[in-house]
Amino acid sequence: MSADDALVIFTPSGKRGRVPKGTAVLAAARKLGVDLDSVCGGRGICSKCQVAPAYGRFAKHGVTVAEDALSPVNAVERRYDEKRGLKPGRRLGCQATIEGDAVIDVPPESQVHRQVVRKSADARPIVMDPATRALMVEVAEPDMHEPTGDLERLNRALAAQWGVRPASAPLPVLAGLQPALRKGKWQVTVALHQETEDAAPRILDIWPGFYEGGLYGLAIDLGSTTIAAHLTDLVTGTVKHSAGIMNPQIRFGEDLMSRVSYSMMHEGGAGEMTAAVRAALNDLAREIAAEAGVEPRAIVEAVFVCNPVMHHLLLGIDPVELGQAPFALATSDALRLGAAELGLDAINPAARAYLLPCIAGHVGADAAAVALAEAPDKSDDLVLIVDVGTNAEILLGNRARVLACSSPTGPAFEGAQISSGQRAAPGAIERVEIDPATKEPRFKVIGCDLWSDDPGFGAEVEKTGITGICGSGIIEAVAEMRMAGLVDPSGLIGSAEQTGSPRCEADGRTHAYRIHDGTEAGGPRITVTQGDIRAIQLAKSALYAGARLLMDRMEVDRVDRIVLAGAFGAHISPKHAMVLGMIPDAPLDRVRSAGNAAGTGARIALCNRAARGAIEKTVKAIHKVETAVEPRFQEHFVAANALPHATAPFPELAQVVTLPKVNFGASGEGGGRRRRRR
Repeated sequence: MSADDALVIFTPSGKRGRVPKGTAVLAAARKLGVDLDSVCGGRGICSKCQVAPAYGRFAKHGVTVAEDALSPVNAVERRYDEKRGLKPGRRLGCQATIEGDAVIDVPPESQVHRQVVRKSADARPIVMDPATRALMVEVAEPDMHEPTGDLERLNRALAAQWGVRPASAPLPVLAGLQPALRKGKWQVTVALHQETEDAAPRILDIWPGFYEGGLYGLAIDLGSTTIAAHLTDLVTGTVKHSAGIMNPQIRFGEDLMSRVSYSMMHEGGAGEMTAAVRAALNDLAREIAAEAGVEPRAIVEAVFVCNPVMHHLLLGIDPVELGQAPFALATSDALRLGAAELGLDAINPAARAYLLPCIAGHVGADAAAVALAEAPDKSDDLVLIVDVGTNAEILLGNRARVLACSSPTGPAFEGAQISSGQRAAPGAIERVEIDPATKEPRFKVIGCDLWSDDPGFGAEVEKTGITGICGSGIIEAVAEMRMAGLVDPSGLIGSAEQTGSPRCEADGRTHAYRIHDGTEAGGPRITVTQGDIRAIQLAKSALYAGARLLMDRMEVDRVDRIVLAGAFGAHISPKHAMVLGMIPDAPLDRVRSAGNAAGTGARIALCNRAARGAIEKTVKAIHKVETAVEPRFQEHFVAANALPHATAPFPELAQVVTLPKVNFGASGEGGGRRRRRR
């Protein structure tokens, strides 16, 4: 490292390193193993290597990025911008050079292997009672002897033919009323929105004659890491198409509190994050409509579920109050707005938006959506529901009582802060098994159905390569290492001598376990380091401590069943989660995945207006527990650092898995080196 080296951090991968000043961004990305596309050989022709540099103070990364961190825009970039256009703030990675410490975002379209947003729609029967429906009416022609306006006669027709009370119409809809009536020869189809039976109806759009194009809504799960949308038919409830993208706010901070900090430390920071997420929502809406073959005009509703920080940033509200006690929300009630008020202009201009209520300052509308989908308040047995993500949200309850809290697990479960970690994308290791006798691993990667020891695996992964390990992969790897005796209960990795495996390699003062070495073919070396295990321990301890805190409040030591919700929860096995101690002990056959329960709740609210009122009432009855001020949280957190736990016995797990009794500490087996106390 020299004075001519600059620190560069790429998001969303989180990969960082130092490169000589003057290094092209594309070259730096290749050196650090960042997924940045290019097919023209760096001549500024293909535009595949577009990046979005960020500027200012980034406390999370410990770096301040100056305005001159990258070289000035050059002639090649100006020519490309004139001919094809670059989005504001974008640079060509092959042309821009790094002149100082830099934070650079690689947008999804610039990634060779696009992120896999694992928030698919789950099949669920829903009683259809949407707030918006299409009604065809025959309107009386105007009469000079009985002068009335076209809107008034339309309302009379709606009342006579459909029993609808007088409806209002936004000015743009009113402007199109007369042409539609005359083109349709006094027959028109209206998109009528009525939030409740008692609410005043509103005309969102009007078509001449009988409109057969269908009406659609978007159920949007706005997460801190990913945004998923389900385009849903408002007549049948079927999902026409689902799509997802990474939340571009990642470049401002991977976890919620780092984004709150960004807002605190940067004037206008909240506005930047609001603009970024709204632009992403519009991009996602356009993409999903195009891929489904649906006219954007036909999308007349959007329902949002999100955590409190995302909720405020979507609304354009500074989330600073959520970063400090008493964690006050600007509003916790459900919101009914025009989609245009949220900057959502890629759908019908008069479309309506509904945001589910938040439960508390750190327990958001996404948890309310999970409660709507899983209905713990209607359960006869005691159910623990864990929505696993960057910020875990936890519900515990039954018919008698429901408790809720959130727990700051951080981004480790998403593959961030892991030495070989990456987001879920083709080529990422997502499943791991380790033979307890030979200590040899085998694995599966996203995009290939074969295990690494299956014939033909090498040929199958040639296109994607083996690029890193994602969240579900690191969970299984650490759990498998514990079951194979490579890691002791404290989380310490043994040496090759202690474990009998040459894959346990010295890594400074500690050890690492080698899963895959692709360096001979120009690929990465994928290991699980001591630091990786520590990151997983911190994340899983926060998750377990939150659940245990709710159990304390409920005065129970066991739960009857556990539901793993969220995109991540759908891709980890209950056994591996319990070996790590992510969740309390329970019979494994009583632990199930609910998939994207928050997204399912959003779809229920989209398709059934009575469900909106029901969840608004339910949320008011949920008792909120604030982990940040609970004295026992730290006690539970420390005890949960062990794998699976320092004191809890886990008898149900013991019936399925026998964990090796190993100790690689100072006095452990094999005479391991003494670790210096910090």
